[in-house]
Amino acid sequence: MPRKDLLDIASLDRSEIDLLLDQAAPFKEIFTRSVKKVPALKGKSVLMLFYEPSTRTHSSFEVAAKRLSADVTNFDVAQSSITKGESVRETVETLQAMRTDFIIVRHKASGLPGTIAKLTKASVINAGDGAHAHPTQGLLDAFTIKEKFSDPTGKKVLIVGDILHSRVARSTSTILKKLGVDVAYLGPGSLVPKQGPENIRRFTNYEEAMKWGPDFVYLLRVQMERQDVQYFPSIREYHKLYGVTEKRLADIRDRGLYIMHPGPVNRGVELCDGVMDYERSLINDQVENGIAVRMAVLYYLKPERE
Repeated sequence: MPRKDLLDIASLDRSEIDLLLDQAAPFKEIFTRSVKKVPALKGKSVLMLFYEPSTRTHSSFEVAAKRLSADVTNFDVAQSSITKGESVRETVETLQAMRTDFIIVRHKASGLPGTIAKLTKASVINAGDGAHAHPTQGLLDAFTIKEKFSDPTGKKVLIVGDILHSRVARSTSTILKKLGVDVAYLGPGSLVPKQGPENIRRFTNYEEAMKWGPDFVYLLRVQMERQDVQYFPSIREYHKLYGVTEKRLADIRDRGLYIMHPGPVNRGVELCDGVMDYERSLINDQVENGIAVRMAVLYYLKPERE
């Protein structure tokens, strides 16, 4: 039976993951039609409740909902009573009175989407909460990898960068482990926590990590806005030690590796300009797949309640 909410990857079992990824494929086929819309959620309402700025996730959910024929409302936090001190509970109670069917939530506080889910009958989807989870990003990353390897068991994914502050690293590594993928982290020692998921290798040296033999290099954005102290000497030094430079890109091309990135991309930090034109860069694929996966999630959580 479909669940009410999607709050993290950890709570999904393998059968649910397989179902969601399988459902995303036919939704992606809709993109090739002249009319890129189906009536699956006609009459349903989707509320976008983003307390943090977002471009890709916000627009992806909005496009996904509209392609399913749902009505979408963007809740402008900056213009709401939240700025006057209204609590989350009061905001949710107000929204509940509007009889919305889905609430898509992004917030800097870990666990807040789960709190909101307990306060409303609407289906709540976590669009990113602090450094905790970003389940639809994990799902779209898994879908993107499965497009290249239908059975990704035994494949290796090297996640590079700011692991400490990354909800993407947590959700994506969790779902990949559930699919039998071997995952490793690479980054400055200050940004690769010693405590974390079991059976995940940790590298602090780029050359050593490449000897491990990854099939995918997954680059993360350095989240300067979440760093209260300086975790590395400089951006230039970070790019030199951990970024995909032109020289490293040439080596990646020779090895035939795929490159991924959740966006937004910081050129000259985690990657050089050439990555965007690299034939095995899956960054644009991830954006497109995000719409298909989020359509699958909305359809899966489709409420039958009044």
